[in-house]
Amino acid sequence: MNEKKNKYIWLPFLLAATVCLGIYVGTTIAGEKEISLTPRSSGKLDQLIKMIDIQYVDTINTGDLIESAIPTIVSELDPHSVYIPAKDLQATNEELDGSFSGIGVQFNIQNDTVMVIAVIPGGPSEKIGLMAGDRIVAINDSAFVGKDVSNDLVMKKLKGPKGTDVKIGIKRGTSDNILDYNITRGDIPVTSIDAAYLIDENTGYIKVGKFGRTTYNEFVSALAKTSKSGAKQFVIDLRGNSGGYMDMAINMINEFLPKGQLIVYTQGKSVERSDAYSNGHGSFQKAPVVVLIDEWSASASEIFAGAIQDNDRGTIIGRRSFGKGLVQQQYPFKDGSAIRLTIARYYTPSGRSIQKEYELGKGTDYQNDLINRFSHGEFYSKDSIHLNDSLKYNTLIGRTVYGGGGVMPDIFVPSDTLGSTPYLNSVSNLLYQFAFRYSDNHRDELMKFDGYDNLLKELKSRPILEEFVVFAESKGVKRRPVYINISKDIINRQLQSYIMRNIQGEESFYRRFLQDDKTMLEAMKVLNAGEAFPTVNN
Repeated sequence: MNEKKNKYIWLPFLLAATVCLGIYVGTTIAGEKEISLTPRSSGKLDQLIKMIDIQYVDTINTGDLIESAIPTIVSELDPHSVYIPAKDLQATNEELDGSFSGIGVQFNIQNDTVMVIAVIPGGPSEKIGLMAGDRIVAINDSAFVGKDVSNDLVMKKLKGPKGTDVKIGIKRGTSDNILDYNITRGDIPVTSIDAAYLIDENTGYIKVGKFGRTTYNEFVSALAKTSKSGAKQFVIDLRGNSGGYMDMAINMINEFLPKGQLIVYTQGKSVERSDAYSNGHGSFQKAPVVVLIDEWSASASEIFAGAIQDNDRGTIIGRRSFGKGLVQQQYPFKDGSAIRLTIARYYTPSGRSIQKEYELGKGTDYQNDLINRFSHGEFYSKDSIHLNDSLKYNTLIGRTVYGGGGVMPDIFVPSDTLGSTPYLNSVSNLLYQFAFRYSDNHRDELMKFDGYDNLLKELKSRPILEEFVVFAESKGVKRRPVYINISKDIINRQLQSYIMRNIQGEESFYRRFLQDDKTMLEAMKVLNAGEAFPTVNN
């Protein structure tokens, strides 16, 4: 096992860096309520700024000085308090607000060109005929290709006030000419339920990507959709979900609990204890439930999982969650910037805090926690997790649970290394690139295969793996037959999943991608054995 860890040590480092950033920015909105602040008119900091403004030898822009100083001050607090400059606040809020104004496409940048990955149903781009696979090569009559093209620049050009126009030039595979479109920007929904479908005739699967303003309504619709199709039991997948609005998690948990059960409570130095209880109006109070979590499930995800676990309402499966149990509140400044300040901690029904340890001003050490977990073997062995006996708590029926850093699953499922090879390591960044190109070249013929089963059958009949190996060779990755044979199932599954996403959307992607997922298989085992409701012995 150590040999496998060494071979793939780069992966957790990259993922940890990416996800920690997402948690740092994306989950600091739990309990958000904007309140205007009136700064003190006196104090050492105010005196210092005035002194510099009046007495300093050179002319200094004190506004810029303050703008630089505030993030430094906030960084001396906990890892989740954060200052957001005015230029970033709108984009940061939009991620969870439920909608923004734009043209309605999902895009990726490949070979210095903006590639349309998907067109959002009902959005402005769909209405005028843009298609997945189109390349945006001009914006407002100016060429828009090259090394200077970035995600931020694309967003800046395409997003804008509702009702305003933007002209784009499109290069489409079926046309030799540039196609010009004038698009009137409109409201674009930001969805948070990535997929909802039947795993089998009795089991509904719901993938919750984040907890935004519309998540509860989307969640209820997903429950209704899968129930109408026959689902009597549910898998709620919170893996990789870094959180969001706490009230959304509370409302979602309420669907599964009888009246009067504690869901979560918050308390802080200046914040009185506030308890959230179920109201008994939930429509799925008796349905068996399994919740999937991993080390990137944080904040509102942990509220959901903790409430289900402490109330013995379902089974938690996967790996220890991130450990973010701090509540932030947003305070705006007059210049359009804001601070999201930690004002309280939240506690699960048993009274445990999920927040992992941190030191004030030690944000870097905090963000390295996932790397340390990997190094200590936690992703692969439950025995590598240190449980603090001084932080033992009991669920409603008396099961032991632990505080002090994340939600420990009822059933631990290690990270899957089966099929991992150096070849897979070297081609991992090429899989999506090839899948998009393949989808683009075969889009018309693949669109003829209606439904998930028909498209998957067609893809399995094609020599896609060999085509990918040739493609990887063209990118400088040497063919390694032995390793390719070991990794072929993973490569095929990922390629087929990405292609299905490009042709049919997220639902088909998850159905294929999770087909052999060990955590999902464990969930189905528990549900089908009738063991989703915990007992004292499990």
